[in-house]
Amino acid sequence: MKISNIFSPRVVSAHCDLPCGVYDPAQARIEAESVKACMEKFNASEDLTFRERAVRIKEDRSELVKHHLWVLWTDYFKPAHLEAHPQLHDLFWSATKSAGEAKKTNDVAVAERLLSEIEQINTIFWETKK
Repeated sequence: MKISNIFSPRVVSAHCDLPCGVYDPAQARIEAESVKACMEKFNASEDLTFRERAVRIKEDRSELVKHHLWVLWTDYFKPAHLEAHPQLHDLFWSATKSAGEAKKTNDVAVAERLLSEIEQINTIFWETKK
């Protein structure tokens, strides 16, 4: 094979990163439940070391929530889904912003809002699977 062939442009297409059917908002929900639990444990404890660990875990899980939401938004949902559910863009924007806000606070209301937004995404997701 010529070296010029290795670097020549090629058209590559892929439907998704993994085989169809692996997408599920449950991944984001589980991480968001962990965020909420860490907030609750933080607020219930006076042990500074424990609280520090709770914050670190909560921040990591919040970032995972964002990751799982972005994968759904960018890899699973298609223009036809947005046409059928025009609120999707704002819903994903709001949910990822809530996940980011959860990194900065231990207010359980933020985690509850995040879980509510993920539940709305979940409802739409399963409607698209029908």
